[in-house]
Amino acid sequence: MLKLDLQFFSDNKVEYGLSNVHYAPYTEVDGVVTFDTPIPIPGAVSMTSTPSGESTPFHADNMVYYLVDTNQGYEATLSIANIPQQFAIDALGEQLDETDGVLNEVADAQKKRFALLFQFEGDKQAVRHVMYNCQASRPGVSGSTKTGSTEITPKELTLAASPIKIADKLLVKTKTTATTPPAIYDSWFDTVYQKTPQV
Repeated sequence: MLKLDLQFFSDNKVEYGLSNVHYAPYTEVDGVVTFDTPIPIPGAVSMTSTPSGESTPFHADNMVYYLVDTNQGYEATLSIANIPQQFAIDALGEQLDETDGVLNEVADAQKKRFALLFQFEGDKQAVRHVMYNCQASRPGVSGSTKTGSTEITPKELTLAASPIKIADKLLVKTKTTATTPPAIYDSWFDTVYQKTPQV
């Protein structure tokens, strides 16, 4: 059994700096989710997420007797330098015409869901995250004329991260902590983390 020296670890005081963004398409057969190998999305600029769901109060005895919380995941915006072609094909359902070398956005495209992996830096150690069940909306098209200086406008992806059943839990996201074993932490972007069943 692995023993950790907890004195070596400590929580971050601050977190900053988005990096190491990856996506991993997945398939689901008979309730079993299988993730592909994570693929990098270079040029991460920023990410914001807002919880989806609501709290519903139940009133009795002239007070809020019970509060029901519904976790429906997150609505997120990911800002990146440019949208990789492979991501457009994998996640947005765009189709590459290999003969003409053009990328087609088709009206009846079937988008694929994917896990989104990323990390925020910290004063002690970067915290690594995975949102298991994401779907991306079509990005807008924007640009502006070149003036005296060249300004690069990041591309924005709107994402919905929903719960999905993995290892008998309805999961939305998972992140590393100060006591995450190195074997898990170091391989975070090699494979999508899933709890190893206890034998």
